Amino acid sequence: MASRLFVRSCAAACSAVRVARVRKAPWRPMGTLKGIPTDEEQATGLERRAIQALAKGQDPYSILKPKSYAGTKDDPHIVPSINDKRLVGCLCEEDNTAIVWFWLHEGNAQRCPACGSYYQLVHHELPH
Repeated sequence: MASRLFVRSCAAACSAVRVARVRKAPWRPMGTLKGIPTDEEQATGLERRAIQALAKGQDPYSILKPKSYAGTKDDPHIVPSINDKRLVGCLCEEDNTAIVWFWLHEGNAQRCPACGSYYQLVHHELPH
């Protein structure tokens, strides 16, 4: 008696699996759909914001190479910061192995104590 119940339950389970296989949607390659999504369509979160800002011509996270400045009092190096002060490292000479560190405060341009290049802190808002 128990064997008959076991055989019937196995037969019912197998038929349910066969029905599920038939109802499953057929496999289709990506070419038949809309295609492979681009980076802009697939990006989410901060990456999506960065891609949208770059499309508008903005540089939200300083991804692009910064503009070069002369470093004089009239044309100082611009240093973006979200605070009112920032620690700056100046490599005074090209072959120099020592970095001169100093605090740069918001306001007027300040000189590097070693080489005399000017730096100016500019308040920078993050986009998020």
